[in-house]
Amino acid sequence: MDSISSLGSLGLGEASPVGSSGLGGDSIDLYPPVGGNSDHVQTSPQLVHQSNRTAIYRFHDTGIKVSLDRSPSDEQLIRQLLHEQNVSNFLPESCRKRQVTDVTSFDRRPALSFKWVNGITLKEWLQKVQLGIQVDLNVRLRAAMAVAKTLSNFHEGGASYNCLTPENIVLAPFEGEYVATLIDLSSALVFRDGKKIDVDADFEEELKGVDLRSLGLILNQIFRGEESTGGEEGAGPGSGSKDGHVETKEDPDLNRRKRGKQQAVTDGLPLYLGSLISALLDTSASPQVCYESAKDVFLDLKIMTENANGCLSKCELDDSTIKSRLRLQGGMFYGRQVQMSMLLHLFQSSVVLGNQPMMATISGYPGTGKSTLVNQIKKPLTDLNGCFVEGKFSKNARPDAILASALNSFFGNILETNGRNSLMPMKWRINDAIGSGGNSVLFGVVPNLQKWMADGNSANENHAQSSSGVKRIVSDHRLKFMFCKLIGAIASHAHPLVLFLDDLQWADEMTLDIIRMMMTDPDIQHFLFLGCYRDNEVNISHPLTAKLKAIREQGISIVTIKIGPIEKECVNTLLSEAMCMPPSLCRPLSNAVHSKTGGIILFVLRFLASLNDDKDLWFSMSARRWMFNLEEIRRKEIHGDVVSHMTERMKSLSKKMQMGLKFAACAGPTFSTMVLDKIQKDLDFEDSILNSCVQFGFLQNESSNQYVWAHDQIQQAAYDLIPLAKRESFHLLVGTRLFMSTSPSELENMLFFIVDNMNRGSKLIDDQDQLYEVSQLNLEAGEKALSSSAFHSAAKYLMTGLSLLRPESWELKYNLTIRLYDAASEALFVTGDFSRLAVLIEEPLMNARSFEDKLNIMNNLVRALAASSKFEEGITKCFSILGQLGEVIPNEITPDIYAKEVSHVKQLLKGKSQQDLLSLPMMSETRKLAAMQFMNHALTMTFIAKPLLNPIIVLRMVKMSIEHGMCNISAFGFACYGAWLVSEPTCDIEGGHRMGRVATEMMKQLGAAEMTPRLYATVYGFINIWKEPWQAGLGKHLEAYESGAATGDMEYATTNLYQYSNTALYGCGENLETMAQNIQSYARRAFQCNQRSNWMTFVILHQLTLDLMGIEENAFAPYSNATTEDSYFARCVEDNALSLCRLICCKKKYGAFFQGDLDAAAKVYEQSQDFPIGSTGRLVNILVSTFIDGLIGFFFARKHRDDEAKWTNVGQDAIESLRKWVRSSEWNFSNKLYLLEAEFYFLNEDDERAMACYNASIKSAREHRFVHEEGLAEEKLATYLLHKSQHDDSLRHFINAKRCYDSWGACTLVRRVEKAIAILLPLCSGRG
Repeated sequence: MDSISSLGSLGLGEASPVGSSGLGGDSIDLYPPVGGNSDHVQTSPQLVHQSNRTAIYRFHDTGIKVSLDRSPSDEQLIRQLLHEQNVSNFLPESCRKRQVTDVTSFDRRPALSFKWVNGITLKEWLQKVQLGIQVDLNVRLRAAMAVAKTLSNFHEGGASYNCLTPENIVLAPFEGEYVATLIDLSSALVFRDGKKIDVDADFEEELKGVDLRSLGLILNQIFRGEESTGGEEGAGPGSGSKDGHVETKEDPDLNRRKRGKQQAVTDGLPLYLGSLISALLDTSASPQVCYESAKDVFLDLKIMTENANGCLSKCELDDSTIKSRLRLQGGMFYGRQVQMSMLLHLFQSSVVLGNQPMMATISGYPGTGKSTLVNQIKKPLTDLNGCFVEGKFSKNARPDAILASALNSFFGNILETNGRNSLMPMKWRINDAIGSGGNSVLFGVVPNLQKWMADGNSANENHAQSSSGVKRIVSDHRLKFMFCKLIGAIASHAHPLVLFLDDLQWADEMTLDIIRMMMTDPDIQHFLFLGCYRDNEVNISHPLTAKLKAIREQGISIVTIKIGPIEKECVNTLLSEAMCMPPSLCRPLSNAVHSKTGGIILFVLRFLASLNDDKDLWFSMSARRWMFNLEEIRRKEIHGDVVSHMTERMKSLSKKMQMGLKFAACAGPTFSTMVLDKIQKDLDFEDSILNSCVQFGFLQNESSNQYVWAHDQIQQAAYDLIPLAKRESFHLLVGTRLFMSTSPSELENMLFFIVDNMNRGSKLIDDQDQLYEVSQLNLEAGEKALSSSAFHSAAKYLMTGLSLLRPESWELKYNLTIRLYDAASEALFVTGDFSRLAVLIEEPLMNARSFEDKLNIMNNLVRALAASSKFEEGITKCFSILGQLGEVIPNEITPDIYAKEVSHVKQLLKGKSQQDLLSLPMMSETRKLAAMQFMNHALTMTFIAKPLLNPIIVLRMVKMSIEHGMCNISAFGFACYGAWLVSEPTCDIEGGHRMGRVATEMMKQLGAAEMTPRLYATVYGFINIWKEPWQAGLGKHLEAYESGAATGDMEYATTNLYQYSNTALYGCGENLETMAQNIQSYARRAFQCNQRSNWMTFVILHQLTLDLMGIEENAFAPYSNATTEDSYFARCVEDNALSLCRLICCKKKYGAFFQGDLDAAAKVYEQSQDFPIGSTGRLVNILVSTFIDGLIGFFFARKHRDDEAKWTNVGQDAIESLRKWVRSSEWNFSNKLYLLEAEFYFLNEDDERAMACYNASIKSAREHRFVHEEGLAEEKLATYLLHKSQHDDSLRHFINAKRCYDSWGACTLVRRVEKAIAILLPLCSGRG
């Protein structure tokens, strides 16, 4: 052996202190600087540590260990030191252990040379803690992690340390953490040589077990701040060698430590840490609930550091834990990172950016946590001051009330939280959108909205209620539209909105249609719709599938999120947090639970609850941790789904508890104790049963007397306790008890619940009087549902009521019977169930005692025929009813009949001033009022199907109003009469304009706001265009649209939007880019409201704007990829849809003419002659089309071809028409007449008059703000001057034309004119 002189530089002991810990944020100085002068130069080894057996010296970065024990021989000592060197060399470099460099001699004794490790021993660290230095849990956790990590590295390297004591662990700070080095390798044992594969697994497990138990004691000391005694080698076992491995001896100190009480070990620590340490020390526990590796310990400690202030840091035992009741919250959320990422991305895109509403559907098996996923966005939404509206459909609840109920809860929460001032901008938006008076249909279905809008003012609230005292049924279109308006008003950049509807598989048609309308509503922004449904209950034929497809076909992207079972690791995390136990200790249990439940989160929770009930999962007070009987759990046989499993569990409860669950299941998703008290009657249904249901996790207590099922699957499980054969009788029992114990004042609130239960057992009722009683209840429920716009529910109640009647009910219960038929016909019409309506009305038409009793039913029939496009059948039915009302209208109109009707009305009007007409008495006779209603229906149908009959209906309406008094419909009748006067062949523009004013004033005088859309469409769309500037009527059409949307008259609401677009585009020359955006929005609105004919007119106009702007895009594509303008025109020709054929021809001719393709324009002109307009009213596009025809005629007349005379006549006919029209409105027609006359003089080479008329046309168009026609006149003049070889003047007017077209936004025209300028420019002198 070499002498000391040959060892080189020697180091100081490894326990030499260094600087402070440096752990992030910790100011604890556990590492004070080395004492003495820092400039001192060390010249000899310094003794650092000495015990009875060893001495440790340090010289710079080298340490030396010398044995002082004289009893072993040098050979034995050298063997021991070589063992340490072998272990050090065996372990990988990454393993933090004493790095032995050589076995040598020191002071003539065998010695070990090693690299010095800076830091302090854990023993010194614990001593500093005991001296009062405050060390928080986070720092202790990092020290514990360092020790566990190093021990894990030893085991992974194939060795056990076998002597884990505070003296042999050196701690040092490193990058904000601790690192631990194990310094004495004398007791370390190699159990797995990398060269061998036949490892003794039992031997390895035994060695690791010794280390893990020692680790438990170390961790207990770290977290309690205690220190144990012993020296570097003093605490380790003896050693011996065999084939390179070292045999172990029992450690007596360890045995003494194991005999300590475990309760003392874990008392005062967080339950998580107590469980961890207990599992390390508990030698009697099953291996399945103990640690098998130090790596698991390290990972579990790391999880604790990440949750230092969370649920895992709990120290105190709550009552549930003491009673060994496992608390499992229903809203637990684990895993789903991919789905959550998709949802948050969608949330950011729709709610934050907000350029358009967005939609996601979340589908999965029941109980997979779909709604829990959605709830995760509540926090980010709240951070943005957002609004969250949520509703849940139920299998047995009224689906058409869910959306209204969700909104009512939302506004109720605003009232409760007194959020009125902070949401004032929202209130203003809602007021602008739907109004704040009692005329809003939404106030009836969302009463809390009315309270909020009334701002707590009872006077306003009472006024709103009294103003709606007259019962009237609104259309479902109106209600749908108003819901969209409300959603659009709530959602804003300041208050983004998320609407969440759960269990869409049970949604009704109306709500699904509202969703479709919301998603296609161009006015809704900063809005996200989320809908959950059970994919196992929604197949390809389900209504939800069809509705989602319809939404996608309208260009709306629906993000589809699939939810499946959670992973095993997620179940493990759930258990870890629920039991405050390290994940490694929970893993055997979580694997078994996942295997049994398939990872369905609700099933997981309920299965765990059942294990807890069966005492297979319990809390051990001695060990202060949860324990479980894994073998018993694995042997359990459970049902394949959560409902069956819970039902079986519920069957083990007491009979009284089971009966309570049955009644509660019938009480609905949410119920009050009052309802249960009435149901249970004499069954002594105590509060303790409800409390037990809450403790079992079946129910949740929302308030002192209000309960809600924790999940609808749990409610279903309780309901399944009722045998299938007894369910009808059980529901009948519930409904009867409720009805018998409910006072008349309470019946209003309990009505639906009572009727729902009685109806489910109505087949068991034999007594006739009882059947009539239940039928009467269904009538009351149906009428109440109708009044609250729950139309589908109303139809269901009313049809059930009818099914309970007997044939003799017409004699015995006439009033009940006729009321049921009357209300049912209304409900079926509103819901669009026309086939059932046609069958329904046969019986009341035969059995009603009077004609008046049939009127409302026949009214609904006629409306249904019109809505079904059965116009001829509807007209026949109308005329038949009118005949019975005393108004006989002939089916064939001869010239004599026509002249007689006209003459009669003119005679009645003769000498009557506007004031005389406005002073007519009110119509009061019931039959005449009914006749006006049926003529109103006939008016629309004859306009479409039998135009020759239409004027007769108009004349009869005016005649009846003069003779019998006026009503709301009279205003529309006078407006239609005015439109007839201005049309061909009468052309009485002044008379028509006068009737238009009479109609408008009459409507205002009568307060007939519901007539606004129809009347404005007629007055401002057909009458005033002949007299007043076209720009003046644009705002009126938009006003009429808002009115029609508010009253549900979407047909005429969208008609007014079309008339606005038609006039603005063809007549006023509004900017094309703006018009394109508006028209596209209007098209979506019409499509949204199922107004197909109006929707297509918008698409046609939108295509025109695209063509003029030079955008090569198919406007039909967003609605049908296979449809083009030509294919749609062919379909219209085939269907004989004359008005649409005329509209397309007008569009194609106008576009071709302005784009300079006169041959195409002439071809369309010829084609349009197949669709004459006749004597019906003309819109602005038709008037402009006459003007364009004249220009086309003169263009081709100048070609001097064989058909010159024909085209000349076309031009001259246009001039004649314009000369008549200009007498009524120079503003609208003078520029057009001037330009036609200029072209006429151009044809006839009258240069002086041509120039004068061209300039007059330009001036008139400019003064009347028709920029598109100013550009046209400039271009025509430029063409005329070019023909005359006046190149400079021609160039100037081409440039003016370009300016006008550019202002109009017609890029196609600008490019065409630019080409003409480029050709002309070289010919100019430059002096112009």
